[in-house]
Amino acid sequence: MKLTCQEHLIPGDTLIDKWDFISRAGWDGIELHGHGDFAFRARLPELKASRRAGVVMPSVCVIMDHFIGDFEPGRRRDAIENMKSLLSVIAEIDGYGAVTPASYGMFSMRLPPYQPPRSAAEDRKVLFEGLTELGQHAAQEGVLVLLEPLNRFEDHMLNRLDQAVDLCRAVGIDSVRVMGDLFHMNIEEPDIAASIRAASHYLVHAHLADSNRLQPGTGHTDFASAFAALKEVGVESIAMECGIEGDPSQVLPGVARDMRALL
Repeated sequence: MKLTCQEHLIPGDTLIDKWDFISRAGWDGIELHGHGDFAFRARLPELKASRRAGVVMPSVCVIMDHFIGDFEPGRRRDAIENMKSLLSVIAEIDGYGAVTPASYGMFSMRLPPYQPPRSAAEDRKVLFEGLTELGQHAAQEGVLVLLEPLNRFEDHMLNRLDQAVDLCRAVGIDSVRVMGDLFHMNIEEPDIAASIRAASHYLVHAHLADSNRLQPGTGHTDFASAFAALKEVGVESIAMECGIEGDPSQVLPGVARDMRALL
């Protein structure tokens, strides 16, 4: 299992600068940010130059204010087209996947008004159609769509690994897989390690954060049992996605050292 870090957390002005720091700090790669309006595609010359210089960029995480499960069809279509672009670009730079949630911050049944404007059956239909289209595109590009469940306060459609697995199984395309975020799992999974093992045939990627959404060691997550399960199911890589308390130039080498002790 490779240990990677999202690009915005790493000191340095360019991806090459960031790679020079993070590789010396004990990390294996950089997870990229894929912003909307096809900004990621516009970065392709920079990304290809960085790849030629040896920068390892296995995955990209979509960063937008609307996603494939949006209530509004136009925003949903835009999210799907941007995800297709992310998949094509990550393939060009030798990566393996692009991360998306169903949605983020759109609705929560745990907060007023509690009743979403779309039924659970309609939610599933929208996600099934979007993931089928993205899965077909990903298969053509030779990469993966990485579906991320979020906690109950940030999304109402997919909160647990088993829900994401069930949807991926229904879609039935090998290029549609699941990623698990340890912060969200800390809220939603009754047993993180057991949930990881139960998702073994679909889980290929993960996000690293402690229970307080800061770097490992600042909260109460049991990383030893989580990492044992992630290694057992053969997760490709785990990318640090969280806030940092302290100086990143000091924190990131320490996190790499502590996490490598569990690999």
